[in-house]
Amino acid sequence: MNIDENLLYSYGAEDRIYKKKEVVFKEEDHALYYFQIGSGKVKLNNYSEEGKEFIHNILGKNQSFGEAMLFLSQDYPVNAVCLEASRIIRLPKNNFLEMIDQHPHLSLEMNACFSQEIYYKLKMMQSLASLNPMHRLKGLMDYLKSFHHEDCHQCFHIAFTRQQIANLTGLRVETVIRNLKKMEKEGILSLKDRKILY
Repeated sequence: MNIDENLLYSYGAEDRIYKKKEVVFKEEDHALYYFQIGSGKVKLNNYSEEGKEFIHNILGKNQSFGEAMLFLSQDYPVNAVCLEASRIIRLPKNNFLEMIDQHPHLSLEMNACFSQEIYYKLKMMQSLASLNPMHRLKGLMDYLKSFHHEDCHQCFHIAFTRQQIANLTGLRVETVIRNLKKMEKEGILSLKDRKILY
């Protein structure tokens, strides 16, 4: 969701500056704000009982996060952590709900965003159910490439590190590296200067 920054400010939003690795909110914090990234990157994650990180999503400029919990009055089921220095716009829950009420077109846009999130979760669940690591990797890359409007082979840059891909797919980083090399040999993708082109 990308709401015009001026509209957010007119309802009392404020900028917050975060450093790399700084936490925006933690799992089980109560949802009090709508968050939108003005600049930077944020990962949504949590950890298994063994301490293994699982990344649910990585978001960038003009993307929002955590808003579903504002409608459910639930605590956050994930952490939000900055991957780089970030400017995040936050709007208090009551102001956000007032804005939505006074600008009903935002509800339609938000429904489209929620639908996209559900689609992503379903596609990722389907991929993660596979024991085949290559299938998991291909599922993630197909999803990411679905936002790229050019029809090309091996031209879409997967802008994640091998570790981030491992955390998004539930694989070990060594497994990701080995399977990316297999995929390159099979002509599915290209590896150039540590970049993954799909």
